[in-house]
Amino acid sequence: MTGGSRSSTDIGGGHIGLVVTVMALVVIASFSGPRWTLVVAGCFTAWFILALTIICIRGGRGGEAIRRAYAATFGWGDYVTP
Repeated sequence: MTGGSRSSTDIGGGHIGLVVTVMALVVIASFSGPRWTLVVAGCFTAWFILALTIICIRGGRGGEAIRRAYAATFGWGDYVTP
């Protein structure tokens, strides 16, 4: 980050990844019930918390740390779109 300007963390793919994850959770819930839905949602939550913890340990703070953890968790959405 340079001179107080906003970060260049791109979270567009993160939004797509989040939408795909929510749709997958709905499909999982419709076929296998709440147990596996909670397991998968818990895994994504644990990954986000782990990413946020590592980013904070390495010096990230505030909203920038949350954006980076969000991109680390759901940024794979860039690979879903053409």
